[in-house]
Amino acid sequence: MSRKKKPKARKSKSRSVRRPKRQPIELGVLEAIIERAKSSPLSEDDHEKLKAAIETLAFITRELESKRVSIIRLKKLLFGASTEKTSRLFGDSAESDAAEPASDGAEHQADGAGPSEPSTGAQKPRRKGHGRNGAVAYRGAKNVKVPHTSLERGQRCTACGKGKLYPLEEPAVLVRVTGMAPLGATVYECERLRCNGCGQVLTAQAPEGVGAAKYDESAPAMIGLLKYGCGLPWNRLERLQKGLGIPLPATTQWELVRDAEPALAPVYEELTRQAAQGEVLHNDDTTAKILELMVAAGPIEPGPDPPACEPSDDKSARTGVFTTGIVSVVAEHRIALFFTGRKHAGENLAEVLAHRAAALGPPIQMSDALPTNTAGDFETIMANCNAHARRRFVDVVDAFPDECRYVIETLREVYRHDAQARALALTAEQRLAYHQERSGPMLADLEQWLARQFDEKLVEPNSGLGEAIGYMRKHWSKLTLFLRVPGTPLDNNIAERALKKAILHRKNALFYKTLNGARVGDTFMSLIHTTELSDGDPFDYLVALLRNQKAVAKDPAAWMPWNYRDALSDNRVRVEGDETNTPSS
Repeated sequence: MSRKKKPKARKSKSRSVRRPKRQPIELGVLEAIIERAKSSPLSEDDHEKLKAAIETLAFITRELESKRVSIIRLKKLLFGASTEKTSRLFGDSAESDAAEPASDGAEHQADGAGPSEPSTGAQKPRRKGHGRNGAVAYRGAKNVKVPHTSLERGQRCTACGKGKLYPLEEPAVLVRVTGMAPLGATVYECERLRCNGCGQVLTAQAPEGVGAAKYDESAPAMIGLLKYGCGLPWNRLERLQKGLGIPLPATTQWELVRDAEPALAPVYEELTRQAAQGEVLHNDDTTAKILELMVAAGPIEPGPDPPACEPSDDKSARTGVFTTGIVSVVAEHRIALFFTGRKHAGENLAEVLAHRAAALGPPIQMSDALPTNTAGDFETIMANCNAHARRRFVDVVDAFPDECRYVIETLREVYRHDAQARALALTAEQRLAYHQERSGPMLADLEQWLARQFDEKLVEPNSGLGEAIGYMRKHWSKLTLFLRVPGTPLDNNIAERALKKAILHRKNALFYKTLNGARVGDTFMSLIHTTELSDGDPFDYLVALLRNQKAVAKDPAAWMPWNYRDALSDNRVRVEGDETNTPSS
């Protein structure tokens, strides 16, 4: 078991490829040298010219290969990667890749059973995403029971005239979907009467629950969900609401979520405390923009770009801004936390682990191999992401198909074993033994194969394949930690999926204006995604927190996304018996 301590600051080692000395040589001269080499030894001058030509050829080959990989990555960024499955990479459609890591970090979907082909009668599986939502999927829909108007239980059947009718347990179900504004409004016109004697004006009492506040607690909950959960910018929602006849200015939207954040802060802090007790913590970060920090940093002088993966010990000298995503696995629950600011992922993880109970041992930390993910002062059992290592081979599969096929297919089997372990509902110790028995020998062969490529000089170390092999060999112990420590995941995909929330917000809203705005966004985003990881309803959860602020502040642990309904029921019972503790209206 290896434990990670705070790493020392290291200088960046950028790969430098020696450029050959430029010597203009005509093609005819090279052909003449080759002809002379057939009959006599090469002269020193011929040797130098031929050597320069070979070095130039090798340099150009490496550069073209590097540019090819860069173009492939750019293409994926612009148009998206449809898939990285082995069957698509190598054209083996007969092979099943259901257990492989998804190219975009998305959850895997099981193939559904499809109808048989009319012409052949063979069973053809339906493509993924074919299904329509059934009635059970509409959990938030209003249920309306429709009884028979002319028939009832025990009545004589109108079809045959002999039997008697009895109710079936399952009714016929119809789903009717209607459109509406994200935020609705009701205008109450309270009648006013004036006395012709004293002139007193008497106004009708507003309906129960309609107070002086213009906006209900559901308003900031919906705005926060649309903004930080779905990436809908203020101005876009303002335009939509205006077109639907219910105006909602962008400034008002911000004021509503800003004023609602203090009521959610106790739950966010409790989630942070509970996340620190997790058995496995995933972390990663992505770039962000906060205008307040960009203005404070001032204009950046032109010069060479610093390496993105090298953390700086002096946070005041940094110009970068990041959003860190941390997903903690605590028993059967998963907690997602977001932090936006100058700090790197490792430093934010250190602040979370500062709340960890002293009696607990170091947790497993899963991330990619960037130093920024381990930059904080904390102790963990470090594991690295196999999906990142695999992707390096996917990038060069066109140039080295045979070598990449062996690595990718080996990792496919490892992921297949992990899927089988989940299907069998194995414990962490049973899963460890399962992988040791099935995945262990395959990975031992892979490790020997990787070493042989360099030892026997079968692969150029500076080539794309050489770099992929070098990365996997360098981090082999952390990539295969799941063969030694129970509960170690194979990859960091859950953190990658969590960061899609921040990336979606950055793509649509572009930036946060202030640090306070970033803090509000982090709070909403953390509560929303944690609720989604618990298969809950984020809107219902946010409304419950905002309508029970006093109870939430008193005991935030009772208002987690997985147990708040129990607290909500209990709070309603207490409120009915104690009118002084009414929830905020």
